[in-house]
Amino acid sequence: MMKNILIHSSIFMLFLLVSCGHKKDTHDDHAATPDSTSTNAHGHENIAEFTQEQVKAIGIETGDIQNKELSNTIKVNGQLIVPNRYKALITPVYNGVIQTLTIHEGDIVKKGQVVATISNPDLLQIQQRLQEINAQISMAELEVARQKQLVEGNAAPLKRLQQSETELATLKSQKTGLQKQLGGIGASLGYSSTIAVRAPISGTISKMTTELGSNVDMASPIAEIVDNGQLHLHIFAYEKDLPFIKVGQIIHFTLTYNPGVEYDAIVHTIGSSFEGDTRTVPIHAKITSNKHGLIDGMSAIAVISLDMLVAAAVPDEAIVNHKGQDYIFIVSNKESEHEQEHEEQSGKENEAASATIAFERIPIAKGVSDLGYTQFTPLTVIPQQSKIVIKNAFFVLSKLTNTGEAGHAH
Repeated sequence: MMKNILIHSSIFMLFLLVSCGHKKDTHDDHAATPDSTSTNAHGHENIAEFTQEQVKAIGIETGDIQNKELSNTIKVNGQLIVPNRYKALITPVYNGVIQTLTIHEGDIVKKGQVVATISNPDLLQIQQRLQEINAQISMAELEVARQKQLVEGNAAPLKRLQQSETELATLKSQKTGLQKQLGGIGASLGYSSTIAVRAPISGTISKMTTELGSNVDMASPIAEIVDNGQLHLHIFAYEKDLPFIKVGQIIHFTLTYNPGVEYDAIVHTIGSSFEGDTRTVPIHAKITSNKHGLIDGMSAIAVISLDMLVAAAVPDEAIVNHKGQDYIFIVSNKESEHEQEHEEQSGKENEAASATIAFERIPIAKGVSDLGYTQFTPLTVIPQQSKIVIKNAFFVLSKLTNTGEAGHAH
C-alpha cells in the first residue's frame, strides 16, 4: 500500500511540474480562472486539457467502451463445516486404563484401525467363565451321546436324553453370548486383560481428549475424528436473494485468511426456515474443487452468481467519484475547436501549446461489477465510438477539480 501511495505521489508531482511548465509558456490571458472546479481555460466546466507530453508523463491511457458478459452476484459470509454424520468420537465400549495410544492430532486413520488399548483385569473373569463353559459343553456332548445309546437299547427313558440335549443347548447358548460380549468390546477370547480400541470411521484426528494411564469408559472419549473429505460450505442468504438461489447452482468462495485462492461448491440444500431471529436462511453447498488444506471451522466469503447479462462496461479503474457522483472521461470531440481558436488568437508562437488532448467528464450510474469491469449508464449523451480514459482517470479529475486527490469508486 505504501509503495502504491509513493508511486501515485511521484506521478502527481510530475503532473504538476509538467502542468506548471506548460502554463509558463502560454500567454497570461489563458490562465485558469480562480474557480477551476466550475470552468477550465476555455470556459468548459467538464473538460480538462493535457498536452501530449503530459499524457505520456502521467500515463493516461484510453480505450473503447466494451460489451461484456457480466455476472450479477451477491457476497455472503460462510463457514466450512463437516456434517455430524461424518464426525465421530473414539470411545471405548468397556471401562479400563489406557495402556497405549498410537495416534496424534492430525493423523489420518482408517475405519477399524486400532488407535489405543486399554486394560481391565475384570475381563479375566469373563474369559474364565467362557473356558469353564467350553469344558461343560464337552462333558454335555458325551452325556448326550451316552443317553442316545441307552435309549436305543431300551436301557434308559427318552426323557433323560431330552434333558441332556437341553442342558447342552443351554451351555452352547451361554458360550455364544460370552463370545459376542468379548468380541463386542474388542477383547480376546483367551486369557488377556487388554482391549483394542478401533476407529469408528475414516478421517483425521482433530482432537485428543485423554492420555496414557487415564481411566476411561463409554462416557469418556479418547479422541475425535473428522472426515474433512466431506466438508460442506455453510452460508446464510437474505430473504430478498432467495428467489435467485437454486439447488445445483455454482458458488465460488475464498477463505478469509487466504483470499487469493478460489474454490468451487454447488448448492445442495436450501433451508426452509429462518435462522433464529435473523432474516437469513441457511444454505449448504458441497465443495467440488480440491479440498486440500481445508478444515472444519474455517471462515469463508462466498460469491453467488444470480444471473448473466451483456452490457456496455468499462474497467473499474476508468470510474472516478467526486462529491458522491460517479464519472468517466471521454476524449472530447471539441478538441479541434479549441485548437483552431488557439491558433487564431496566438499564432505560431502557441503552436506547441495547442497540441492538446481534451477529456470530457461524463456523469454515469454504475451497475453490475464483475471480473474487473463495471456496467454503466451515461447520464448525458456520449458520441458513438468515443474513446474513454481507462488508466489514471483520477489524475484527469484532479486537474479538472484543481485538487491533489480524487476518489475512486470501484
